[in-house]
Amino acid sequence: MTEEASPPPQPARPAGARFAALVGAGILLSRIFGLVRQRVLAHYLGLSSSADAFSAGFRIPNLLQNLFGEGVLSASFIPVYSRLLARGEHDEARRVAGAVFAFLSLIVAVVVLVGVLATPWLIDLIARGFEGEKRALTIRIVRVLFPGMGLLVLSAWCLGILNSHRRFFLPYVAPVLWNVAIIASLLLYGGRVADAELAVIAAWGSVAGSALQLLVQLPLVLKLVRGLRPSFDTSSHVRTVGRSFVPAFLGRGVVQIGAYVDTLVASLLPTGAVAALMSAQMLYTLPVSLFGMSISAAELPEMASDAARDDAVGERIGERLRIGLRRIAFFVIPSAVVFLALGDVVAAALFETGEFSRDDSTYVWALLAGSAVGLLASTSGRLYSSAFYALHDTRTPLRFAAVRVTVGVVLAAVLALRGPDVLGIAPRWGAAGITVASGIAAWLEMTLLRAALRSRLGIDGRLSGVLLKLWMCAALAAGAAWGAKVLLGEAHPWGTAALVLGTFGVVYLAATAAAGVGEARALLARVSRAR
Repeated sequence: MTEEASPPPQPARPAGARFAALVGAGILLSRIFGLVRQRVLAHYLGLSSSADAFSAGFRIPNLLQNLFGEGVLSASFIPVYSRLLARGEHDEARRVAGAVFAFLSLIVAVVVLVGVLATPWLIDLIARGFEGEKRALTIRIVRVLFPGMGLLVLSAWCLGILNSHRRFFLPYVAPVLWNVAIIASLLLYGGRVADAELAVIAAWGSVAGSALQLLVQLPLVLKLVRGLRPSFDTSSHVRTVGRSFVPAFLGRGVVQIGAYVDTLVASLLPTGAVAALMSAQMLYTLPVSLFGMSISAAELPEMASDAARDDAVGERIGERLRIGLRRIAFFVIPSAVVFLALGDVVAAALFETGEFSRDDSTYVWALLAGSAVGLLASTSGRLYSSAFYALHDTRTPLRFAAVRVTVGVVLAAVLALRGPDVLGIAPRWGAAGITVASGIAAWLEMTLLRAALRSRLGIDGRLSGVLLKLWMCAALAAGAAWGAKVLLGEAHPWGTAALVLGTFGVVYLAATAAAGVGEARALLARVSRAR
């Protein structure tokens, strides 16, 4: 009997773009409120010692969220849970969800307790340059923050459930409540208490916001997973999650070590470097989250379902990867050019108020310009990693994350601490070396991920022709925007940003559409239909 030919691979479903748009919308709203939070912090604390203490303190318990939270659960839990749902094994999916919740809750409770007790030791590791009152304030802030970050880890479990059920908007918009709680605490007490006390109050606002972020997601989770019962079940599927969890946990741990070394290096620079680094990170992680995270989060359940099929796995995942990389590049390349050429305009519009001065905006610009080096690589790397997670391979991204962090840490120390002396500039500008080093290391990681995926499935996601068009169009838009900035002269930061960035956006969209970039033409078509 003649064997029936396998059907040709189907292109990535349009639903992926819709899901990515939902994730992006939720992230955009939460990031807008995050920027508002950072602006209010900058207004009341500027780049003072209290701002440094809050920024460093914010990072330490954040380690808990990143180690056990969204990234690790996306790599280990979502592929298994989504595959069970795709096969119609809802009872087993429910048991896996309950077991993951139980194990995660136990681990987080222990880590929070140990973290609170070990805070002084953690401060010495992360911010060794802090002394006296600055160090004591950081310890207070961290001890307040730790329980709240534990709640955020459980919120990430909710995100895993909701994403697997293709409910993308709620889990990504929920952090709005977390930001609102911090903003409210600052507005209620700002100007009424000393800077140090205000920083501690903001930490308590973070704990309240963490609880709200978890509680707003739970009703829908319980509706989707009817009869959910936390248990310490150790079925084969739970063990699969556990086996994937460990490498993903170590991978996130490696990345976090790199982030904390960056903070340590910044703490050795003059006052304001740590707070400026946090402000810059708020900005340059925005396109990474909006486009890298949204597309990767939407495609992960789809790629996991594709990986469960026996036919043309490489073609299916490769098609999703290429489409996702094009969408990422269309939005991220202009973001990198804006940070490089117009970062002062962005920083001034968002942060320049109260204690945050024009010189501070220029300082943050330097860090943003450094981040532009690796922005595309950092964002695209998320999608490459998601392809490996869909294949239940968390070890390969772990190995390459370790390489990235090792290279990034060494480069950051050299560029930040030695670079200013070599260039004959003030030591504070060494902070830009931290973001440059991270960018270089991100390109190395993405290159390794791409090569490994090509070797395994024959997938090559390079888009050389498209990338050249996008870079040229972004450079043209930057020239037009810079001209608008010069013509405008001295004006209010908001007005300057509206005109300059608006000019950039219009020119970039027009240029890419004229160059035949499909994403630009599709965007213009959607705008026309909306009108």
